[in-house]
Amino acid sequence: MASKKVIFVAFAIEDETQRDFLKGQSLNTSSPFDYVDMSVKNPYDTDWKARVRTRIRRSDGVIALVSKNSLKSSGQKWEIQCAKEEKVKLLGVWAYSVDRTSVQGLNTVPWNWPNITNFINSL
Repeated sequence: MASKKVIFVAFAIEDETQRDFLKGQSLNTSSPFDYVDMSVKNPYDTDWKARVRTRIRRSDGVIALVSKNSLKSSGQKWEIQCAKEEKVKLLGVWAYSVDRTSVQGLNTVPWNWPNITNFINSL
């Protein structure tokens, strides 16, 4: 297997359970990626933004868990914008099968192992 990739996960705090599910997938022994956990309680803290920017720079890619909550999550919006500014490859994954929210400028796909694996393999 190829070397593992470091993935930063951007999510709205309301979708924390979905983030945990992605964490579970990353722990699968055949998973092609490592997981970077950056749970944030205060997205307006400039110190937080500096730490997150450093983590995003060190990541091979960013997966944004997209839901209706993404539209009002200032922290997640900032993380997505930061990934774009740092030119880190970015993929949106719909957090729920019944929610197909669109985030402008973000390619979003259904959450399944092949979609995530294809993204990881492209890094």
